[in-house]
Amino acid sequence: VMGALESRGVLRRMSDMLEMLMKRMDILARLENSTDFHKGDEARFPLDRFQPAAGLMERIQAIAQNVSDIAVKVDQILRNSLLNGKVMEGRRDQCEVPRDPKYPDCAGKVEWMRARWTSDPCYAFFGVDGTECSFLIYLSEVEWFCPPLPWRNRTAAVPSPPPPPRAQAAFRRDLARLLELIGTGKESLSFMKKRIRHLAQQWLQAARRLEQRLAGRQRDQKHILVHIGFLTEESGDVFSPRVLKGGPLGEMVQWADILAALFMLGHSLRVTVSLKELQSHLGVPPGRGNCPLTSPLPFDLIYTDYHGLQQMKQHMGLSFKKYRCRVRVIDTFGTEPAYNHEEYATLRGYRTNWGYWNLQPTQFMTMFPHTPDNSFMGFVSEELNQTERQLIKANKVSSMAVVYGKEASIWKGKEKFLAILNKYMEIHGTVYYETQRPPEVPAFVKNHGLLPQHEFQQLLRKAKLFIGFGFPYEGPAPLEAIANGCVFLQARFNPPHSSLNHEFFRGKPTSREATGTTVFQVSSQHPYAEDFIGKPHVWTVDYNNSEEFEAAIKTIMRTQVDPYLPYEYTCEGMLERIHAYIQHQDFCTTSSLPPSPKTKSPAMQSPPSPLALSPNSTHLVWSPSAGWAPQAWPPVASLQVWVSEPQHTCTETCRRHGLVCEPTFFRFLNKEEVFLQLSITCDSTEYEMNHLYPAVAENVRECYLQKEPLLFSCAGHHAKYRRLCPCRDFRQGQVALCRDCL
Repeated sequence: VMGALESRGVLRRMSDMLEMLMKRMDILARLENSTDFHKGDEARFPLDRFQPAAGLMERIQAIAQNVSDIAVKVDQILRNSLLNGKVMEGRRDQCEVPRDPKYPDCAGKVEWMRARWTSDPCYAFFGVDGTECSFLIYLSEVEWFCPPLPWRNRTAAVPSPPPPPRAQAAFRRDLARLLELIGTGKESLSFMKKRIRHLAQQWLQAARRLEQRLAGRQRDQKHILVHIGFLTEESGDVFSPRVLKGGPLGEMVQWADILAALFMLGHSLRVTVSLKELQSHLGVPPGRGNCPLTSPLPFDLIYTDYHGLQQMKQHMGLSFKKYRCRVRVIDTFGTEPAYNHEEYATLRGYRTNWGYWNLQPTQFMTMFPHTPDNSFMGFVSEELNQTERQLIKANKVSSMAVVYGKEASIWKGKEKFLAILNKYMEIHGTVYYETQRPPEVPAFVKNHGLLPQHEFQQLLRKAKLFIGFGFPYEGPAPLEAIANGCVFLQARFNPPHSSLNHEFFRGKPTSREATGTTVFQVSSQHPYAEDFIGKPHVWTVDYNNSEEFEAAIKTIMRTQVDPYLPYEYTCEGMLERIHAYIQHQDFCTTSSLPPSPKTKSPAMQSPPSPLALSPNSTHLVWSPSAGWAPQAWPPVASLQVWVSEPQHTCTETCRRHGLVCEPTFFRFLNKEEVFLQLSITCDSTEYEMNHLYPAVAENVRECYLQKEPLLFSCAGHHAKYRRLCPCRDFRQGQVALCRDCL
């Protein structure tokens, strides 16, 4: 005998079958009654093929009637069973709303159900029928706002058997299965699969190297859902139609590399690019998305984007809040804590189109390491072997330049720069066009049209210079050019581009730490190339200064550079990084600290601070003699606490000491005694919500501690404050990981 949910599931499937049969009957009826069909198509479709149509329709009608009768009977049995069960229990009309202080919202939720239970079919799917008992059963067994009803039949509590051992992840030796998982039907998916095939050997070699370095270390295999929300029809999918027309490819490059890395690490993947598939994989009940999932979430991790995050919130009901700790959001430009915290963003004017999700900031994963507040996901560029590097050096044409920009609009208004460049170099473009050459591209430019990736790479291997005209921002192409031996020349933005002067940045949930306000600013087209690579591979100059621009071109032509690719953008670097995140990042388990003195008995002495002054220095480190060491990642041995100067962010402060700001360490220094250890005098200490805290206003000797952990942030500064900054070391070429983070 099936339970209520199973019976209703059978009923729903029968209903679907009935609807399908009726549709097919209707199609057959239209075909049979169409005189045009019989007269005009006799030569191509012999009528005797459709002679049995009438008899077939009669049989289908009989089957449909039987299905309908069975469905009615099942529904009657189900209703009678429910009715009899409640009568037997003596509770059919005697359910009262329990008054339990542990469930303060129960009465209000029952009141809401009385008025609104028909607003979403999902409530009926879970057995709600308008009675008080059904409301309380739903609110106690499907949701968790009311206490369990004592008269409900429940299996006696027995100790759960220990879960079976998790399957171990094994590095894969082939990518064919991944290509099947990605599917077909969109140009964007075809592009991603081509990229994965092209880099397959590099992924396989990188996986073998990392496997050797990990030396047989045990790794649980994770069940991972990858939902690429921006490619769903419901989000508009503006990318797929533009893949072959010069549209932006950066996001698809990154998603292809994420899929390859997760797969090569040996995890179990499901890939979706449609809302219907997402609902099916999650177990969304039929309806409008107000009810929880029908069963526990079957995935350990979900990688998605802002579009997918919104779709999940709309369709998961209360389950979204329960499971959001398992989500990782691929977020090109990053989301800073001040924009992520809904209440704070609303009060302080940090509201944007994409923020206020109240996630842990490190659940957002960026294309470049913009801010340590988020996790750096990245992508990969093709790595050259020694033979290829030598060939490139031998075949470089010192007077050849390639312009960064496949869309004609990028070239508009750039005649002045192009004229200067044309004096010294042969200029090549890859601007998309269908029939006529774009008028924005000058006649002296050799335009190749939109090139396949391997042909574009061959062009870069010959060219000396890859020049950007300010857009697109922070794409993968400059790294590919530098990896192929080009010098990248880009414009310095003066004033910096921001939401105040460029529509592109309006609504982005980050200030990019340039100020303490809500203004997103970037100082160049590619800040990572400027800050993390720099000369001789990257030149950032003022394009409005013709003399500076021309001098840079002359110097670049004389400068010899080798192909260069940062380790963090190699296949091995990305595998290493994602492996570390999957093994160590856990946003579902609350981190614990030792109890504070206020929560302990007066007779107990508070433990000494685990931090201590570094010898002959003014910063704090984790003391080797500390009585405890938390299970933290990154390990606390990498922690250094420095005090910023006014108007300096923690990101900048740590960088000045050759370190990286680590926001997960803020919890260890958000204490009054840390100010004392740093010889900071506090006449008063307050707990407040502010993304700049912990900090000190030295002129008035006021100290501030952070009240809301979600607001711990490496970004932001103010002339009034010197901030306490948690810094850590990092692996050479891998800024996302500390030296002992693997």
